[in-house]
Amino acid sequence: MTAALKPAVRIDEKRLAARLKRLSEFTEPGRPWERTAFSDLHLKAREWLKGEMSASGLETNIDAGGNLIGRLHGTSNGLGALASGSHSDTVPAGGRFDGALGVIAALEVASAMRDAGHRLRHPFEVIDFLAEEPNQYGLSCIGSRAMAGELSHEHLDFKAADGTTLGQGIRRMGGDPDRLIAPLRPRGDIAGFVEIHIEQGRVLEGSEEDIGVVTAIVGITRIAVDIGGRADHSGATPMGLRKDALVGASLMIAAFDAQARQDYYAPLVATVGKLEVHPNASNVVPGRVSFVLEVRAGQGQPLTRYHKWAEGTIRTIAEERGLTFRTRIIGRSDPVTMDTDIQLAISDAASASNLKYRSMPSGAGHDAAHVALFAPSGMIFIPCLDGRSHCPEEFSSIDQIVRGAQALVDTIIALDAKN
Repeated sequence: MTAALKPAVRIDEKRLAARLKRLSEFTEPGRPWERTAFSDLHLKAREWLKGEMSASGLETNIDAGGNLIGRLHGTSNGLGALASGSHSDTVPAGGRFDGALGVIAALEVASAMRDAGHRLRHPFEVIDFLAEEPNQYGLSCIGSRAMAGELSHEHLDFKAADGTTLGQGIRRMGGDPDRLIAPLRPRGDIAGFVEIHIEQGRVLEGSEEDIGVVTAIVGITRIAVDIGGRADHSGATPMGLRKDALVGASLMIAAFDAQARQDYYAPLVATVGKLEVHPNASNVVPGRVSFVLEVRAGQGQPLTRYHKWAEGTIRTIAEERGLTFRTRIIGRSDPVTMDTDIQLAISDAASASNLKYRSMPSGAGHDAAHVALFAPSGMIFIPCLDGRSHCPEEFSSIDQIVRGAQALVDTIIALDAKN
């Protein structure tokens, strides 16, 4: 970067790296990196985050949806906030950067502006959204859904294996489920939201580009499926008399995969990554199987079409095998386009710092997709090693992280000057 292009607000590399490292240390012993939503570790990590926010001059609070928010006041009254953030929870045996990068980079934006004596006209918020990852209650992006008014009474009654409800989980994290009857943030309350995230794919690394300017986020439908058969002795029950729930489920899963590979109308992927077999014994014919089918697509029509086909396929196979079945949607989000002005601001920020960038869609879901329902939203991607994510091998270099964080602060400052 030449002296002429040197920005007034500079990211502190050492502070950014130290905070990322410290947050990663809130993990299950011997199982890095694991900090699942609603766990004691998640609570402890958020308490540390709250302290870091306060030390950076932010006023902190937890809203009714359980989102941890730090806020800097702006110089002008009556303006909506500019905001950035992501989530501090991880998937089981996940990585150090998914979600955490977005929270820590947003916090670094606030710290860097404080160091430079730069005050925005708009308020600036750092947001740690509650439970972006799928969790024991079966619903992802809980905090951002709450902001958008997408949490229903049915959602709040979702139960975990320990018998607690999602509403109780939100209350444990400092939220108030009784107030989740309307959107927590009305339109105009947030003037612009920008989330930075590792790409979770190989495109940027393969093309040796620094920044991805996200154009859209895929829609996701998750369908919980329960298949009922009959548990019998594996040696004494002839094949023709069996009602094997696992065989039925296996036929369904193979059909899901084959159909997704044949969908030519839009990029679409289908995955069954969670499977429970009962009684789960080697000498017992499986009597019950539960699994979750997750379908993602960049357009709403293929997503709806596939869902309808999947429901029919489940019914057909269950009837052919003499099995019972039950399906229910446990999560749905439609494809969302990112705000054009924010995309342009990110592109301009990257260009001003001589960063190579490309416009690209996101195949993963993010909190930004739900924030986009009530506020202009955008996303910045940075490369990650070999595209690995949701695993301990997830990695981005500090140079890649700093370049992304610098693009983030420059974008926030540009949006503040424009709006």
